[in-house]
Amino acid sequence: MRIFPSFAESASITHFRLSKRKLLGHNMWVMWKGRFSKPTADLVQRYGESVSYDWRLFRQDIAGSIAHARAQLKAGLLSQEEFNAIESGLKDILKDIEAGNFSWSRELEDVHMNIESELTRRIGAPGAKLHTARSRNDQVATDTRLYCRAEIDEILGKVRHLQRALVMKAKEYADAMMPGYTHLQRAQPVTMGHHLLAYVEMLDRDADRLKDCRRRLNVSPLGSGAIAGSTICLDRHGIAVELGFDAVTENSMDAIADRDYIMEILFDLAVVGAHLSRMSEDVILWCTAEFGFASLSDAHTTGSSLMPQKKNPDVAELTRGKTGRLYGNLTAVMVAVKGLPLTYNRDLQEDKEPLFDSIDTVKLALDVNAEMIAAMTVNTARAREAASDPMLLATDLADYLVRRGVPFRKAHELVGKAVAMSISTGTPLNKLSDEQFASISNAYGTDACDVFELTKAFAQRTNPGAPNSDNTRRRIAYWEGILSK
Repeated sequence: MRIFPSFAESASITHFRLSKRKLLGHNMWVMWKGRFSKPTADLVQRYGESVSYDWRLFRQDIAGSIAHARAQLKAGLLSQEEFNAIESGLKDILKDIEAGNFSWSRELEDVHMNIESELTRRIGAPGAKLHTARSRNDQVATDTRLYCRAEIDEILGKVRHLQRALVMKAKEYADAMMPGYTHLQRAQPVTMGHHLLAYVEMLDRDADRLKDCRRRLNVSPLGSGAIAGSTICLDRHGIAVELGFDAVTENSMDAIADRDYIMEILFDLAVVGAHLSRMSEDVILWCTAEFGFASLSDAHTTGSSLMPQKKNPDVAELTRGKTGRLYGNLTAVMVAVKGLPLTYNRDLQEDKEPLFDSIDTVKLALDVNAEMIAAMTVNTARAREAASDPMLLATDLADYLVRRGVPFRKAHELVGKAVAMSISTGTPLNKLSDEQFASISNAYGTDACDVFELTKAFAQRTNPGAPNSDNTRRRIAYWEGILSK
């Protein structure tokens, strides 16, 4: 049986073999054969195995086992020779897995037992001592936290990469005027630079959430055992330091049952997906003939098997669709956890496939969207033409009346009447005559139409956060500084 490795692991793991071999002449039931008289049924093994996906925890499992063995050495449970054999054996297994020369056994159920059984096969009795003072419960909790920590670090780098692409494109089109939309109706003019920077801000919040999640999950559960620790006390703090954890968990039951950090990372990744999906929708609209504001590279679009003229924004559409998977993965784990009594229940095995899928999905989405944005071009003439619609400056006209002493609500009404006159007479709002404005209210002066000078209108938007060109360039410079670190 072959499966595809994760995107991140594909460079080093060339294939995955799932074999029917029986290491040491037995299957998983050997672990509990003192209580059971029959081996586990084949269907139950197939139903309960997790090695076909949790194999990707092998690096974390081996690192955790070496740290655990070192603590056993310090506690006098292993001799130096035994520890050396365990450490060397685990490192050799790591090399074999990375080279694609390791066969995983379904009968050994999971990544933990596959590695431990192979270690025992290779080095003999010292390998059988490795599991002293730990359970697969605290082992998998440790592995998963280490895995999430490493993946968060990688995802943060990819978030920054997409932010750089957006900032680069915002700088290129900092002054390119375009309509901004509310309710998908033209609202007020903005710039393409300002619009793209909005996604940089969103991604920065995503990065902050992921960093916060990383801080919370970076505690070691190793030593919590199956539920109540162990009478053989190892140096949990020393193990935590070796594995890069900030602290140890303080309640063995919570440590084993806790999946908050998985739900939290899945939520964070779902929000990343939401932001990428919203950006995708903008890109899809901009690339339509009706909008015509942007074009994507041929490298990031596809054609039609029937219609030769088509150029489809598939990357953006797929991103929009995959966001639904991210939501589903979060929901699946939350539903699996919601009714579980303390501590471990086998339902918790269902946390890994959604976790792995969301991580792989977001990493690839961030990479491909960064490429797509970097190669995107903007039709500045078409965008400016659309931004020149005088209706987009109707609010500016109301502000003009406010500055002439008209209360805003009244000003809003008077501009609404001007808009109605423009529509009924077929006259553009900026072409209404002084007489037509005066017929609405004497609050209008002869300089009312000056409001519709687009460049002047932008220059007046000087508040922090507004799409003034100076503001946009200052924010671009800020992000360039942040993202260069």
